[in-house]
Amino acid sequence: MSDDRTIQRDRMRFTRNTLSANLVLLAILFNVFYFINIYKSDIGHNVGNFYYQIRIGASIIYNLVFMLAAFLSSEGVKNYKINFSYVLIIIGILQIVRIFILPMQAHAAEVTVGGVTNRVMEDPQFIRVIVYLVISAVCCFASAVIGIRKSRELNEHLASLGQQAAA
Repeated sequence: MSDDRTIQRDRMRFTRNTLSANLVLLAILFNVFYFINIYKSDIGHNVGNFYYQIRIGASIIYNLVFMLAAFLSSEGVKNYKINFSYVLIIIGILQIVRIFILPMQAHAAEVTVGGVTNRVMEDPQFIRVIVYLVISAVCCFASAVIGIRKSRELNEHLASLGQQAAA
């Protein structure tokens, strides 16, 4: 192994994995874009009571849990804790699954208000919220992959130094 690579690996003991942590923060940001877009849906577009059901309450609770879990995971991957990378994979999968819940239902639903039938979520908004969720998921996956790779690399380096890897 080259001296430059050894020095770079040794520096990992004293620096943080900011790339992974920042990708998670970006995932949180796109999730915020998603839920702002969903929650303001009925401003300027009359969709009746579609959003005022249990599903929106569950979505709000999920958003809070998502942001908490993602933020805690960002701190974990920043410190090369590999288990938080696995949590990020699960969070990324859940972001993809969310596409098939509220956005898909809202896009397929129509409501009649005042004798006028409206689609709850029009195509442009549907595409926008799907993009937000996909970008959020991709950021989680990328953070997880980078976190796993760097955590393993640091643990191998620490083992080669004869030190016990911090788990």
